[in-house]
Amino acid sequence: MKVYAMNQLPFGSKHHALRKSTPTIALTVTFTLVLFTVFPLCYPLLGYPLYLLKSFSKSQISISSYVAVKYGSIYENESEQKCDIFTGEWIPNPHAPYYTNTTCWAIHEHQNCMKYGRPDTGFMKWRWRPDGCELPVFNPAQFLEIVRGKSMAFVGDSVGRNQMQSLICLLSRVEYPIDVSYTPDEHFKRWRYPSYNFTLATFWTPHLVKAEETDAYGPTHTGLFNLYLDEFDEGWTAQIEEFDYVIINAGHWFYRPSVYYENRQVVGCRFCLLENVTDLPMYFGYRKAFRTAFRALNSLENYKGITFLRTFAPSHFENGEWNKGGDCVRRRPFRSNETSLEGVNFELYMTQLEEFKLAEKEGKKRDNGMTKLLITLVLIILAPMIPLYILNISSPIWLPYKSSESRKCDIFRGTWISY
Repeated sequence: MKVYAMNQLPFGSKHHALRKSTPTIALTVTFTLVLFTVFPLCYPLLGYPLYLLKSFSKSQISISSYVAVKYGSIYENESEQKCDIFTGEWIPNPHAPYYTNTTCWAIHEHQNCMKYGRPDTGFMKWRWRPDGCELPVFNPAQFLEIVRGKSMAFVGDSVGRNQMQSLICLLSRVEYPIDVSYTPDEHFKRWRYPSYNFTLATFWTPHLVKAEETDAYGPTHTGLFNLYLDEFDEGWTAQIEEFDYVIINAGHWFYRPSVYYENRQVVGCRFCLLENVTDLPMYFGYRKAFRTAFRALNSLENYKGITFLRTFAPSHFENGEWNKGGDCVRRRPFRSNETSLEGVNFELYMTQLEEFKLAEKEGKKRDNGMTKLLITLVLIILAPMIPLYILNISSPIWLPYKSSESRKCDIFRGTWISY
């Protein structure tokens, strides 16, 4: 895993290697747009999202010149202002939604809100507007051109699967993919866009590590699982080397009763109610699982892809838990002063970041020529239905510029900064 200084771009240093890095830069900032468009329903953390990592002053990101990337071309510009796309507000968008259950087959039928009684559609008609500039609408044709000849995998639970389905729906305005799955198992799907030689895949691994269900009901009627916290889940680790982009996530399955194993020995459990087994907090298994997942990625000699970490998605229920009077009837996103990250959500989020940092540090020790860069998605607080995740790059961060003559910003023009 490579390290980059503030005045360097990933996959090359300064301007002389910029043309090699163009596809990666363009994909990274385009993926930001994808995530803003896929789930336009939530509100972010209060203030700049990096306050949980490290704060920095305006002077630290004052760079006189920058490299601009747009449609594969590179040019310099010194007359534009910077725009932070990670702070802003959700505003009404009368042009949304860009797809529905009736216009896109990729969404599972049981996720059809309208079919099962949702009376309104306004919750889908929002868009993110950063402070001081405007984001362009996601361009599916441009995205497919950027990822031509590439492959992308979503690894984790249903949140990752939903993101893949939403991306398929967004891209459907240009082309529908063909099913090239290796197995009939719906948990392991592969889709190929023949005109662009682009492949999407999803790998079901809600615990990220080797796991088995030992009781379908368990103490809470949500199952009982054995989690082998130090063992790779080869259902995804054995196939992931071939992918150029890997989006990894895990979360709510760790709430379920589980027995924790290390070296094939029971070391504790979460609410398993088994005699002589120590009850441990959920954070124990969660931390170990991410540590093992990152270790798996770092150990793959032939993996030269970019890894995205999609952080924990808070529960959408308000006024109580799902089985204790909680509801999920919100019809508009939170405003910037209405919510914050705290409690269990904060602990799980920080657990992920801590393990991410350790994995990043370990990856830097073994420079074997791989162009691997771990990238983190900063957690966004819940809103009407589905969580949104904003792309935020760790070492460095892409900061778009806005025009000095208008509020419009082009996320393909900007500069890489470090925090």
